[in-house]
This record gives sequence, C-alpha cells and structure tokens, in this order.
Amino acid sequence: MSRLHDESHLLERVGWLRAAVLGANDGIVSTASLVVGVAAAATSQHTILLTAFAGLVAGAMSMAAGEYVSVSSQADSEKAERANEAWELENQPRAERVELVTIYRNRGLTKELAEQVADQMTAYDALGTHLRDELGLTKHFSARPLQAAAASALAFAAGAILPVILAALFAGHMLIWVVSGAALALLAGLGATGAILGGAPIWRPVVRVTFWGAAAMAVTAAIGSIFGAVVA
Repeated sequence: MSRLHDESHLLERVGWLRAAVLGANDGIVSTASLVVGVAAAATSQHTILLTAFAGLVAGAMSMAAGEYVSVSSQADSEKAERANEAWELENQPRAERVELVTIYRNRGLTKELAEQVADQMTAYDALGTHLRDELGLTKHFSARPLQAAAASALAFAAGAILPVILAALFAGHMLIWVVSGAALALLAGLGATGAILGGAPIWRPVVRVTFWGAAAMAVTAAIGSIFGAVVA
C-alpha cells in the first residue's frame, strides 16, 4: 500500500524565523546591556528598573516599525514586479515564451521539451510560472510586513522581559552578574533553537551570539562604571 509523501521544508519558515530570532536576540542583548550599564553606574534600583522597562517598550516598537518598513518596501517591489510581468504577458506573449523556454533549456532540458514545458506551464498558470521561474518569487518567500513586524516586536519583548524582571528582584553588583549570566544563557539557548529550527549546525550560532552579547554587556558596563565614577 503506497503512502502519500508528506514533505515539509525548513526554508518555508525562513521569514518569520529570521524576524523572531533577530527580535529576541536584540531584546536580550540591548535590555541586558542597558541594565548592566546603568547598574555599573551605581544608580538606584528604581532608575535601573525604569530604564529596563523603557528599553523594552522602545525596543519592541522600534523593531516592529523597522521590520514593517523594510518588509513593506520588499512587498512594494514584488507588487511592481507582478504588475510588470502581467503587462508583458498580455502585450509581449511571444517574447515571454522565449524567455521561459530559454530558462528551461539553461536548466538542462532539450529545446523540444523546454517548449512543451513552457507551453503547458503557461496554459496552467502563466503569471505564477513567470514569477517563480523568471523572478524567483514564490508564496513561501513573499513579503508579509504585518507578520514580520508582529514577530519582531513580540520576540523582542520576550527576550527583554527577563532582564526587566531581574532588575526588579536584584540590586547592586549582584544584579550585574545575575543579568549577565542569565542573558548569556538565554543567548546560547536562542542560538541553539534557531539552528535546530533552521536545520543548521548548533555550535557556530551559539558561539556567535554569546560572544557578541558578552561584548555588548562588557562595553556598556565599562561605560557605566566610568560615567558613575565621573558623576560621583
């Protein structure tokens, strides 16, 4: 008895996965760095907590706005390409057929077979065929501005919430060490999760995100210490 071949490709997740990983990474690094930097300046716990919360809100909104603008620009370009391709199919069908046949021949088909495939695919879905085979536009990689913006904002908030909670529970130098350790652990977990979901090796992204996270917190801690010493 034959079975249906149910296949799921990891590349189908690339849009929301990229936005979510980027948002969570920024949420952890930026908010934890804020907390560490302000704590190193020996400011009050109230100020640290307020700074952390403000960083969470501002960062989430910034990520959402930036992602929405960026992906909207991509969506506008895709829309223009669709309109242009539809016009060419209506007004220059022979030239479009030649383009499609050439694409299939370059992929290894004979002239006769390329012409047959081009004719059959055009009869089935002319615009979709040209968008996919000529321009590389598919439904899996179509721009979705609202989805990307929401994913970035929620992911940033999810990454930033732990440093905010820790800023409410700890104070002084203890806060610096607790936030730094928790942030590095979260970054390592995030790097591993992103690699697993994307089907990639684990250790390289883990080392990458923890290194840059540690560097960001170290720099802000140093600046906070210098600033705190000058003010004092």
